[in-house]
Amino acid sequence: MRLLGKTRRGTGTIRTAPARRAGRTAAVGAACAAVLAVLTAVPAQAREAGSGGHAPAWALKDTGAPTVRFRGLAAVDRDTAWVAGSQGTVLRTTDGGASWRNVSPPGAADLQFRDVEAFDARHAVVLAIGEGEASRVYRTDDGGATWSESFRNTDARAFYDCLTFFDRRHGLAMSDPVDGRFRILSTGDGGRSWTVLPDAGMPPALPGEAGFAASGQCLVSAGPRDVWLATGGAARARVLHSADRGLHWTVTDAPIPAGDPARGVFALAFRDRGHGLAVGGDYRAGLPSPSAAATSSDAGRTWRPAGTPPPAYRSGVAWLPSRTAALAVGPTGTDLTTDAGRTWRTFDTGSYDTVDCAPDHGCWAAGEQGRVARMER
Repeated sequence: MRLLGKTRRGTGTIRTAPARRAGRTAAVGAACAAVLAVLTAVPAQAREAGSGGHAPAWALKDTGAPTVRFRGLAAVDRDTAWVAGSQGTVLRTTDGGASWRNVSPPGAADLQFRDVEAFDARHAVVLAIGEGEASRVYRTDDGGATWSESFRNTDARAFYDCLTFFDRRHGLAMSDPVDGRFRILSTGDGGRSWTVLPDAGMPPALPGEAGFAASGQCLVSAGPRDVWLATGGAARARVLHSADRGLHWTVTDAPIPAGDPARGVFALAFRDRGHGLAVGGDYRAGLPSPSAAATSSDAGRTWRPAGTPPPAYRSGVAWLPSRTAALAVGPTGTDLTTDAGRTWRTFDTGSYDTVDCAPDHGCWAAGEQGRVARMER
């Protein structure tokens, strides 16, 4: 689906990057507990990160790219993160955001990067969205010094929105429906080559249904084979699930605002194959988004609306290295849940489109006007 402010088709993680699925250690658990203890004490009227005071919040990092909107984000750890956005821009930091290296693929200035999956500081895959040949995939093995274009869409009917990786070799990308079904692209060599999967196991799309290329989180994975796809733009918002890396899918309705091209599920996050979060709503400024979050405890077979959802549309969501805590972001603020998505509370009012957390509690957010921030404890 095309992005906000472009055409009818809309905006749109991770996604579960391999780095984020590393084993939890005692030190990480202690760090997470310490941060949560302070976060839960933040007043409801929390302020913009970096505006003073001692409450933990997003600390803005100067990217030097004020005209770029970053909707793609991959948190490797507290020191290393990749962001991808408009004007064909890809940046990387390895010093916690103190400095950023412009590692954009050459000749990509006209492309809109909406998703990035990073395995470490040197290896990453980025997705450009758009109709026909505007949808492309690039891969780097040297920290962005050089890139190889590994996929260029040649079907004018396809529009790729998001990608995800199960491990360093196996990954998928998704396109809005072609011939009435979502199209899935697969790689088994780390994104060096891609193949369109057969669609026999894909349920028919609803009229007007598509994905939102808003945060790189409309297609996410957990574990070696499970993947979920978020939809909107139709009469009902839905979540599709595959347990065999995209060959066969089941589908269920999600209790997220729908019934309009601007409404639906914008982002998903699964902490394991059973427990997931969904956020979304209506992305148009000033319009209400009741029930903008939902939870699942059965691999996405059923979804329950949050008892206390975020107060407005949210485009990105990520689990902290915790079984109960997660963050949701959107143009009007960041929300925290400490009960696995049942209740949410706003603690920052800055504008962000996407969020991602690494196992060492390196949580990052990115959005408009070159905004990138790291959570400080």
